[in-house]
Amino acid sequence: MIEKNLGSIKTHLQKNGFKLTPQREAIIQILLEKEKEHLSAEEFFMCLKRTHPDIGLATVYRTLEILTQLNVTKKVVFEDGLARYDLRREDSSHFHHHLLCMECGKIEEIYEDLLIDIEKDIESRYRFRVKDHRLTFHGVCLECQKLKGEANE
Repeated sequence: MIEKNLGSIKTHLQKNGFKLTPQREAIIQILLEKEKEHLSAEEFFMCLKRTHPDIGLATVYRTLEILTQLNVTKKVVFEDGLARYDLRREDSSHFHHHLLCMECGKIEEIYEDLLIDIEKDIESRYRFRVKDHRLTFHGVCLECQKLKGEANE
Protein backbone atom coordinates (compact mmCIF):
# COMPACT_ATOMS: atom_id res chain seq x y z
CA MET A 1 0.00 0.00 0.00
CA ILE A 2 2.83 2.41 0.88
CA GLU A 3 4.56 1.74 -2.46
CA LYS A 4 1.31 2.42 -4.36
CA ASN A 5 0.81 5.71 -2.50
CA LEU A 6 4.46 6.66 -2.99
CA GLY A 7 4.08 6.03 -6.72
CA SER A 8 0.96 8.18 -6.99
CA ILE A 9 2.57 11.01 -4.99
CA LYS A 10 5.67 10.79 -7.22
CA THR A 11 3.44 11.05 -10.32
CA HIS A 12 1.58 14.01 -8.79
CA LEU A 13 4.87 15.80 -8.04
CA GLN A 14 6.16 15.22 -11.58
CA LYS A 15 2.92 16.46 -13.17
CA ASN A 16 3.39 19.68 -11.22
CA GLY A 17 7.04 20.16 -12.16
CA PHE A 18 8.73 18.73 -9.05
CA LYS A 19 11.25 15.90 -8.89
CA LEU A 20 11.12 13.13 -6.32
CA THR A 21 14.55 13.72 -4.81
CA PRO A 22 15.93 11.21 -2.30
CA GLN A 23 15.21 13.73 0.48
CA ARG A 24 11.59 14.22 -0.60
CA GLU A 25 11.15 10.47 -0.96
CA ALA A 26 12.42 9.93 2.61
CA ILE A 27 10.01 12.58 3.94
CA ILE A 28 7.08 11.09 2.00
CA GLN A 29 8.03 7.62 3.28
CA ILE A 30 7.72 8.90 6.89
CA LEU A 31 4.42 10.59 5.99
CA LEU A 32 3.04 7.29 4.69
CA GLU A 33 4.47 5.12 7.48
CA LYS A 34 3.24 7.41 10.27
CA GLU A 35 0.03 8.56 8.60
CA LYS A 36 -2.08 8.28 11.77
CA GLU A 37 0.37 10.21 13.96
CA HIS A 38 -0.17 13.77 12.61
CA LEU A 39 3.50 14.75 12.81
CA SER A 40 4.83 18.30 12.93
CA ALA A 41 7.78 19.32 10.72
CA GLU A 42 10.07 19.01 13.73
CA GLU A 43 8.79 15.48 14.41
CA PHE A 44 9.41 14.53 10.76
CA PHE A 45 12.93 15.91 11.14
CA MET A 46 13.55 13.85 14.31
CA CYS A 47 12.32 10.67 12.57
CA LEU A 48 14.62 11.32 9.61
CA LYS A 49 17.67 12.31 11.64
CA ARG A 50 18.52 8.68 12.46
CA THR A 51 18.42 7.34 8.91
CA HIS A 52 19.05 10.49 6.84
CA PRO A 53 21.35 12.80 8.83
CA ASP A 54 21.99 14.84 5.67
CA ILE A 55 18.40 16.17 5.54
CA GLY A 56 18.00 19.56 7.20
CA LEU A 57 14.93 20.99 8.91
CA ALA A 58 14.55 23.59 6.14
CA THR A 59 14.27 20.78 3.56
CA VAL A 60 11.56 19.14 5.66
CA TYR A 61 9.61 22.41 5.86
CA ARG A 62 9.97 23.09 2.11
CA THR A 63 8.89 19.58 1.17
CA LEU A 64 5.86 19.65 3.48
CA GLU A 65 4.86 23.05 2.06
CA ILE A 66 5.13 21.69 -1.51
CA LEU A 67 3.00 18.67 -0.56
CA THR A 68 0.44 20.99 1.05
CA GLN A 69 0.35 23.27 -2.02
CA LEU A 70 -0.21 20.19 -4.21
CA ASN A 71 -3.04 19.04 -1.90
CA VAL A 72 -1.22 15.81 -0.99
CA THR A 73 -1.24 16.87 2.66
CA LYS A 74 -3.26 19.27 4.75
CA LYS A 75 -1.77 21.45 7.44
CA VAL A 76 -3.78 21.02 10.63
CA VAL A 77 -3.42 22.91 13.90
CA PHE A 78 -4.79 21.31 17.06
CA GLU A 79 -4.83 22.50 20.68
CA ASP A 80 -1.04 22.52 21.04
CA GLY A 81 -0.71 25.20 18.34
CA LEU A 82 1.77 23.17 16.27
CA ALA A 83 1.18 22.84 12.54
CA ARG A 84 0.85 19.14 11.82
CA TYR A 85 0.64 17.41 8.46
CA ASP A 86 -2.10 15.01 7.52
CA LEU A 87 -2.12 12.86 4.39
CA ARG A 88 -5.13 13.49 2.17
CA ARG A 89 -6.80 10.28 1.01
CA GLU A 90 -7.13 9.89 -2.74
CA ASP A 91 -10.59 8.34 -2.44
CA SER A 92 -12.02 11.36 -0.61
CA SER A 93 -13.28 14.59 -2.10
CA HIS A 94 -13.03 16.31 1.29
CA PHE A 95 -10.65 16.48 4.17
CA HIS A 96 -11.43 13.95 6.88
CA HIS A 97 -12.60 14.79 10.40
CA HIS A 98 -10.87 14.26 13.74
CA LEU A 99 -11.68 13.22 17.29
CA LEU A 100 -9.24 14.93 19.66
CA CYS A 101 -8.96 13.63 23.22
CA MET A 102 -8.48 16.58 25.54
CA GLU A 103 -7.02 14.30 28.23
CA CYS A 104 -4.27 12.33 26.46
CA GLY A 105 -4.04 14.20 23.14
CA LYS A 106 -4.80 11.14 21.01
CA ILE A 107 -6.23 11.96 17.59
CA GLU A 108 -8.56 9.59 15.77
CA GLU A 109 -9.74 10.07 12.21
CA ILE A 110 -13.26 9.87 10.81
CA TYR A 111 -13.38 9.26 7.07
CA GLU A 112 -17.13 9.43 6.51
CA ASP A 113 -18.25 12.75 5.08
CA LEU A 114 -20.61 13.83 7.84
CA LEU A 115 -21.40 17.26 6.44
CA ILE A 116 -22.86 16.62 2.97
CA ASP A 117 -26.36 17.84 3.90
CA ILE A 118 -24.99 20.87 5.73
CA GLU A 119 -22.83 21.77 2.72
CA LYS A 120 -25.84 21.61 0.41
CA ASP A 121 -27.82 23.82 2.79
CA ILE A 122 -24.99 26.37 3.00
CA GLU A 123 -24.61 26.43 -0.79
CA SER A 124 -28.35 26.90 -1.25
CA ARG A 125 -29.03 29.44 1.51
CA TYR A 126 -25.88 31.53 1.22
CA ARG A 127 -24.98 30.97 -2.44
CA PHE A 128 -21.54 29.93 -1.26
CA ARG A 129 -19.72 27.14 -3.10
CA VAL A 130 -18.06 24.89 -0.51
CA LYS A 131 -14.73 23.48 -1.67
CA ASP A 132 -13.72 21.72 1.55
CA HIS A 133 -14.34 21.67 5.26
CA ARG A 134 -12.63 20.63 8.48
CA LEU A 135 -14.22 19.39 11.65
CA THR A 136 -12.57 18.43 14.92
CA PHE A 137 -14.57 17.05 17.82
CA HIS A 138 -12.99 17.82 21.20
CA GLY A 139 -13.75 15.36 23.98
CA VAL A 140 -12.47 12.41 25.99
CA CYS A 141 -11.52 9.07 24.38
CA LEU A 142 -12.80 5.75 25.70
CA GLU A 143 -9.43 4.82 27.24
CA CYS A 144 -9.31 8.04 29.27
CA GLN A 145 -12.94 7.59 30.30
CA LYS A 146 -12.09 4.10 31.57
CA LEU A 147 -9.10 5.41 33.52
CA LYS A 148 -11.36 7.90 35.28
CA GLY A 149 -14.17 5.37 35.74
CA GLU A 150 -16.50 7.40 33.52
CA ALA A 151 -17.01 4.96 30.63
CA ASN A 152 -20.61 4.04 29.75
CA GLU A 153 -20.26 0.71 28.03
